[in-house]
Amino acid sequence: MAEPRYQRRKEDRPREIAEAAFEVFAEKGYQAARIDEVAQRAGVSKGLTYLYFKTKEELFKAVIRGVVIRRVDRLLDAVESTELSSEEFLRGPMLEFMKGIPGSRVSVVIRLLMAEGHRHPDLVEYYYDNVVAKGIRTISHFVERGVERGEFRKTAVNDFPQLFIAPMMLSAIWKMLFETRSLDTDRLMETQVDMILAHIKA
Repeated sequence: MAEPRYQRRKEDRPREIAEAAFEVFAEKGYQAARIDEVAQRAGVSKGLTYLYFKTKEELFKAVIRGVVIRRVDRLLDAVESTELSSEEFLRGPMLEFMKGIPGSRVSVVIRLLMAEGHRHPDLVEYYYDNVVAKGIRTISHFVERGVERGEFRKTAVNDFPQLFIAPMMLSAIWKMLFETRSLDTDRLMETQVDMILAHIKA
C-alpha cells in the first residue's frame, strides 16, 4: 500500500493544504485552479479544505505567506540583527537573497500575479502591503542607517530604494519570458550593487 503523501498531524494540515495549493496554482493558474483539485492533491476532503480556507483568495494568500513572506521576513530580520557593515551585508546576505529569486517558487507567485492580478486587485494589494512595501521600508531604513553610520552619503538612492530590487525583478521576468535567451542574472545583480555602492559610499 502506498504511503500517504502528507502526514496526518492536524497542526500540519493548513501548511500541507497551502503546499498543495501552490502546486495547483503553478500548474493551472489562479483562475482555473479548483478547490477540489487542491483537496485531492493534499489528500483531504474538500470540506476540510474549506474549514481552514474559506475562499480561494484566502488560500492564495496562504501561499504568499508560505512561499514569499516567510522568505522575505528572514532577510528583514537579518537586516536588523546583522553585525556586518552595510556594504558587507549588501554584497553578502542581501545579494544572495536577490540571486535566489529568479527561477524560484517566489517567481512563480510573481508570474501568477502578473498574469492574473488585473482581475484580482485584492491579491495584488495584499502582496504589495505584505511583501513589496515592507521590503521597500526595510531597504530605506538600511540605507538611512548606512548614512547615519558614515558608511554611505545621502543621495537620490535614499528616495528610490526600488533601485536595489530592480535587477532582481528584471531577472525574474527575463527568466519567465526569455528562458532560451541567455542572461547572467547573478552578474547583472552584482553589477547593479557595484554601481549603487560606487554612487553612495561615503
